Amino acid sequence: MAKLIIRGIETNVEVWNEAGEQVVVALHGFTGSTATWRNLANELPNVRIVAIDLIGHGKTMVPESASRFSMDEQIKDLEEIFTQLRLEKFSLLGYSMGGRIALSYALVYPERIDKLILESASPGLRTSKERIERCQRDNVLADKIEMNGITSFVDAWENIPLFASQKRLPESVQHDIRTERLAQCESGLAGSLRGIGTGMQPSNWPSLAQLDMPVLLITGSIDEKFCKIATEITALCKNAQHVTVNDAGHAIHVENPAEFATIVKKYLM
Repeated sequence: MAKLIIRGIETNVEVWNEAGEQVVVALHGFTGSTATWRNLANELPNVRIVAIDLIGHGKTMVPESASRFSMDEQIKDLEEIFTQLRLEKFSLLGYSMGGRIALSYALVYPERIDKLILESASPGLRTSKERIERCQRDNVLADKIEMNGITSFVDAWENIPLFASQKRLPESVQHDIRTERLAQCESGLAGSLRGIGTGMQPSNWPSLAQLDMPVLLITGSIDEKFCKIATEITALCKNAQHVTVNDAGHAIHVENPAEFATIVKKYLM
């Protein structure tokens, strides 16, 4: 674990398997942290996994200004992290929110990316009307988090339809997921929703054809919305493939970690 000062923000970075020749930078989803990728690191002992606590999450400092959470700011932060870690080229993996950030970074710094792996991710919303409506919903949720506290939020969040398939997981795994969520702070999650929620980021749909690097999209068959999005992304990218994991939902890396690791390992070869 390392604490880096990134453009004035103390940022938490964790590195596993430092002797690994291949490097995968991994970006977690909303309410996640570097802990999201611990199992993947154990499954891929020959791959150096660099995990980052994104702004508003984990042990990374929470900025006061909502503008500091924006996609442009997060892209700049990532570039500074990679510069400080002396990472010239690597594969980039992002889950959900982390996938949106990974895709956005890859469009700005394509020369850095060997392969791009997106788990249950989207390029954003296509229309301004959709983005405005989503911002309104995210702002309401951010207010609730600040008003009612993290436990009340997590109690509700873990019961949304997107995560219904996680109810089938062993109690120990569900406990680990809940613990990771409860470790967040109210101001960090609220700032993340207001600054880099899906409604706040620019749409990347028109830019997908620019991607030249290999792109792998991983979705769970139960997660119909993101399966559809991945199919549409694959059709628009020059060098993309879509893998669907049967009987899995949004978070394949926790619902079927062995299959997820196998897919990633095969793709990196």
